[in-house]
Amino acid sequence: SAFDTFIGYAGNVMNDTLVPYGGFDTNVVQYYFDAGNGFSAVVSLEEGYGPFTIDSYVPHVVGGVKWTQGWGAITGVVAYDSAYEEVAGKVRLDITPMENLSLFIMAGYGTDDNLTDPDWRFPAGGRGMYKLWSGNWAVWGGGTYTINEKTSFNTQISYDEGENLGVVANIAYDIVPGLTITAEASYLHAGEFGEAGFSNWTGADDEDSFGGQLRFQRSF
Repeated sequence: SAFDTFIGYAGNVMNDTLVPYGGFDTNVVQYYFDAGNGFSAVVSLEEGYGPFTIDSYVPHVVGGVKWTQGWGAITGVVAYDSAYEEVAGKVRLDITPMENLSLFIMAGYGTDDNLTDPDWRFPAGGRGMYKLWSGNWAVWGGGTYTINEKTSFNTQISYDEGENLGVVANIAYDIVPGLTITAEASYLHAGEFGEAGFSNWTGADDEDSFGGQLRFQRSF
């Protein structure tokens, strides 16, 4: 979905959806425009997936604009979910304060009247194709610090109106060109855990959870 690809994923961490920022899988028809001076835009007609698949001839619609310069970029996307008749949007700021440091912050807001309606065609439990986070708003932030030509440190912190908090950090090391090993640690606080109406995106079975993973990646 252009709701994610155009504005960018939430940092260079593997476990980047402790607070989700939009659905990925969909068939699309897209038009992308690049003015060549830093301004670009996209319009995307999308089918959705699973319970978020369009239920008529009206597609989901995503539009976005971006302004990119040497210091970074400002991006905004807006999506209309035609199945649930709701709107969601995200804005993002990327900055590069120094050559080996890049930072980002992204905020999302979405309407959810029909997403929380138990009598809708497919009750969504408050989460839709585009507003996948809990509540109306959410925020993600983080960055990458390049320690040397082989090693980088990446982190992401996320939080939403449902009081879900995610903290992720990793170290990525290029053993040889094309072979990278990444060690990552994650923490999740599941807000409103055990309360009525609790929406458990990650499947957490405790209010506070810790995790880790080790990835070997060979690129050809």
